[in-house]
Amino acid sequence: MFAVIQTGGKQYLVKDGDLLKVEKLEVEAGKEVIFDQVLMLAKEDGTDVQIGKPYLEGVSIVAMCEEQGKERTVRVVKYKRKVRYKKVHGHRQRYTKVKVAEVK
Repeated sequence: MFAVIQTGGKQYLVKDGDLLKVEKLEVEAGKEVIFDQVLMLAKEDGTDVQIGKPYLEGVSIVAMCEEQGKERTVRVVKYKRKVRYKKVHGHRQRYTKVKVAEVK
């Protein structure tokens, strides 16, 4: 079975055993994470499709938190010509890597 879940303002297509990198969640590595916002659920061959309005009731995705981390640095440059003005900022977005265990 596969499902579409929503977390961190984004939607992900998941199935059992998938490894996902999602926006940072407040959970420790090795702990269980439950995603309740399931938008769609279907079998592998595309039959038995269930679509929520907006979410499916009584369906959740169980995942294990693998690690917490930071993405590579993104440089943000602010520049004005002719006045010798330049600012450079860096940003590292935090993420949580989870492994999908099962669909309940």
